[in-house]
Amino acid sequence: MKKISLPVCFISLSLLLLTACGGSNSLVQTQVTPSLQQGWELVWADEFAADKLDTQSWQIETGGQGWGNHELENYTTRKENLRLENGMLVIEARKEKYGDNDYTSARIKTAGLREFTYGRFEARIKIPAGQGIWPAFWLLGVDKSAVGWPERGEIDIMENIGKEAATTYGTLHGPGYYGATGFGGSKKLTQGKLADDFHIYAVEWDAEQIRWYLDGQLYHQASPATVPGKWVFDHDFFIILNLAIGGDWPGAPDASTSFPQQMLVDYVRVYKRKT
Repeated sequence: MKKISLPVCFISLSLLLLTACGGSNSLVQTQVTPSLQQGWELVWADEFAADKLDTQSWQIETGGQGWGNHELENYTTRKENLRLENGMLVIEARKEKYGDNDYTSARIKTAGLREFTYGRFEARIKIPAGQGIWPAFWLLGVDKSAVGWPERGEIDIMENIGKEAATTYGTLHGPGYYGATGFGGSKKLTQGKLADDFHIYAVEWDAEQIRWYLDGQLYHQASPATVPGKWVFDHDFFIILNLAIGGDWPGAPDASTSFPQQMLVDYVRVYKRKT
């Protein structure tokens, strides 16, 4: 496994863990946060150490229809937009004509392959920066009864819009609180931009509460009693990683936005409470 550098609020512990990287089990060394020393166990991870995306864990989504947010990119399967490189998942947004869109990028999900109810979900990510740039790491509810969104639920673990380069957002979307009225919180760095380095974005989710963390620091919480509507977070959800361009919230890129832009993902890990 590649060496990773964690913030000072994290410590290294040598553990032997089974992962499902590259579609096969392998023994790897990993690092966990102090909060994970007690009561948590790893149930699934992708360290992106293989030479290609693990299709036993991820589906690639494609298209350029705005994705419900009037986004400007066309998601593709091309290596120019999605690849594994130097032990990282690389999602690259490019300014180029593709179909009816002026930008390309990539979006992957674990739907139908890796779905979870409750746990700790974390990823170590170096996000890009710039006006109109919109990286995200999030969970979407499995829609088994065809109820649609937002009734299926959405847990946004990390979203950033380029014009607020130091701020990460964590948000819930459900019936009565969705879109611009989602139940959310944010964390702003005291100095610098999130794009300056890798950061660990995480949620801890159980039947009573969801908690959001940036580099181990709690910054937002939600529970059935605090959301302004029905609580729809007691069933399976799947993971999504994507890099959007433009859209209602971030706005379009402008002359100050450089391309290509890269979202680098060192790992995604899912833990469950020990019983």
